[in-house]
Amino acid sequence: MRVNLQRVGIIGSGVMGGGIAAQLANAGVSSLVLDIAPTELLPKEEAKGLSLGDRQVRKRIASANIQAQLKLKPPPFFEAECAELIEPGNVEDDFERLKEVDWIIEAVPEKVQIKQDLYARLEDVVQPGQIVSSNTSGISIKDMMAGRSEALRRQFVVTHFFNPPRYMRLLELIASTETDPEILERAAAIGSQILGKGVVYAKDTPNFIANRIGIAEIGRILNAVVERGFNIDEVDALTGKAVGRPKSGTFRLIDIVGLDTLVNNSKYLAGALGDDPAVKSLELPDFVHRMMEGNLLGEKTGAGFYKRVKTEKGKEILALNLETLEYGPRSKPRLACLAEAKKPRKVGDRIKAVAWSDDRGGKFVWDIISRTLVYAALKVPEISDDILNIDRAMRWGFNWELGPFEIWDAFGVQEVAERLESEGREVPPLVRELLASGANSFYRIVGVMPTYFDAKTKTMEPIPPRDGVLELAHLKLDSSKVVLGNEAASLVDLGDGVACIEFHSKMNTISGATLDLIHDGLDRVEKEFDAVILGNQGDNFCAGADLLALLSHAQAKDWDAIDSMITRFQNCSMRLKYLSKPTVGCPHGMTLGGGCEVNLHCHRIRAAAETYMGLVELGVGLIPAGAGTKEMAIRFQEHIPSDVEVNRLPFLDRVFRMIGTAKVSGSALEAQSMGLLRVCDSWSMNKDCQIQDAKTVALSLVAEGFRAPRQRPVRVTGSEGLAMLQVVLRNMLVAGYISEYDHHLGENLAHVLCGGDVPDGTLVSEQYLLDLEREVFLHLCGQEKTQERIAHTLKTGKPLRN
Repeated sequence: MRVNLQRVGIIGSGVMGGGIAAQLANAGVSSLVLDIAPTELLPKEEAKGLSLGDRQVRKRIASANIQAQLKLKPPPFFEAECAELIEPGNVEDDFERLKEVDWIIEAVPEKVQIKQDLYARLEDVVQPGQIVSSNTSGISIKDMMAGRSEALRRQFVVTHFFNPPRYMRLLELIASTETDPEILERAAAIGSQILGKGVVYAKDTPNFIANRIGIAEIGRILNAVVERGFNIDEVDALTGKAVGRPKSGTFRLIDIVGLDTLVNNSKYLAGALGDDPAVKSLELPDFVHRMMEGNLLGEKTGAGFYKRVKTEKGKEILALNLETLEYGPRSKPRLACLAEAKKPRKVGDRIKAVAWSDDRGGKFVWDIISRTLVYAALKVPEISDDILNIDRAMRWGFNWELGPFEIWDAFGVQEVAERLESEGREVPPLVRELLASGANSFYRIVGVMPTYFDAKTKTMEPIPPRDGVLELAHLKLDSSKVVLGNEAASLVDLGDGVACIEFHSKMNTISGATLDLIHDGLDRVEKEFDAVILGNQGDNFCAGADLLALLSHAQAKDWDAIDSMITRFQNCSMRLKYLSKPTVGCPHGMTLGGGCEVNLHCHRIRAAAETYMGLVELGVGLIPAGAGTKEMAIRFQEHIPSDVEVNRLPFLDRVFRMIGTAKVSGSALEAQSMGLLRVCDSWSMNKDCQIQDAKTVALSLVAEGFRAPRQRPVRVTGSEGLAMLQVVLRNMLVAGYISEYDHHLGENLAHVLCGGDVPDGTLVSEQYLLDLEREVFLHLCGQEKTQERIAHTLKTGKPLRN
């Protein structure tokens, strides 16, 4: 379903209302954000002679909250200018204007009476066809719609965004039995297509899906800490990346969210659940209440389970002793199960290795996770009719790498059931039904079809495709779709004459094998396909070139190997640029160094909205040499007509600073502002739809009668540009912004960007600039300080300023 959304009305401008407005603005959708009108003047308003009747006073609360969004870290907006799409107002003067919007979102405090009073007012405003929704995190539709008309009830759904709305993928959709199915379908399409959310269908039960399972698990962890005598560093290690959860672990997560928020949610959930098995875990331990009394709520109060302090050595993070509530140095967890987690394994195998360890850490993890697995299985169909929505809710809402039923499969359903029985614990009916059906896992590949265990039919059913989503992993189940492949990359047939070059090495780094596949793959595309996209569905598009191999060659002084590798890289980039068939790049997540360079050379880019793209090579003592420096020497002036005399040095300076400071975009929109994306490029708000969207772009180029661009000479700034950039570098060095070696790197970068020491306006070929790139790159590889920077980054993941 394709939807059109022009304007949204949001009632409530606080953290969630403002955050939702920001994400709408990121999507190019304007909003009218209303809050209460002030009843008292501020001193500064009185000083200006304003009254309570002045417009700027009456919309002050909404205006201030929108401005507060601009100061948040990480930023809610793709770029600050997006905030211009948000209009502040108040619920007295502007309420009637809600008639003009396509969607009304209520984001007022979580008090039933406040919501009921608001919906009573909305009865006279809501227009036919409008979507009306609440962002409640758990109040029932029945309570909110009590006494409301049939018409309003038909247009009402719950749209539960997770905080912060820009970065959290989950959108829980909840309808009542009276909700018009067309309203629900439109809300889902808006969430997925326009706002980029992972939509999950939940039921009108307390705290829906993600918070129902997630908060119950956090409660179990807090109680187990007391029972088993762990400190918070140990628990965060045991409940973080080791078991497929966010690296923050449990206590760091609570500090971010706020302990008071957890306590309030736990109280509400406990009161709403009656005799539910989770109620006991929601009775939080004594140390939590003592922390509440001491205002140790986390980041919002400056201290929680962790506390940042200034010391003579700089900033230090201290950890809370849960018995004394005093802070002390953090401890390094020394648990055998954590050593198991560090071994290279698939995520499911890693979680099982930890949970099956016989040390105290392993027993702790088994106790927590097994109870979550049992609880999730017991809650089907109460909170969801199927396991798919539960797994997606936990992956997208709590950032788990695997959902509960995926963990059941990773552990082995039969094995878990036998262990539960040996401990005298309940095996959920859903699990017994699965095993009785002859199946031994909740998910299974049948032929080339991914299937799941349907709780209704008690059989394995095909996983329904999601609208607009083309999943490479599912496509590749049919081996005939993989045209070429090696350990680093594959050429995949997407159908309709479009191929995809997919990276799948560790962190999708570009190695010799990757370049081989690009080269051979483009040969096949020329002969057998109409277009090609360069994309993958990993967490990040590409972390850059294979630095380990490069460092090995540099330390061995094998300059021929490095020269050959860079030549091949440049050739691949140039082939992408001048291929006779359309090429479409699909950057997403971290798209750094070489990953950025290959995208720069595609005819079009279809990015993910959350694309963090940049030429970062100077951070490791190098310059972009996969044709990236050459391309930016072209990009900074490509919109300047050749017959117009203009000072090109400010444009050159901007690109030089961008590469020299290793700047990375904060979004696809910012990447476009930086010149890494062109005006003709576009992005997908929903990363899951990116491959399909890129395929559509490629086919549109084919339909338009695509012709490859022809090579043109490049006008360089030469000695004039070099002189200007040398002044810039000298000033930065004197001011202490860069080191002596940074200055040396900057001079080498400038040499390539300016086309060497030639007269300003000299016309050179692209190959001339590529040769300069390669010459400088080889020179820098031989420098001791560059090798130190590469080694440091490989070891720590951080740049070295030597």
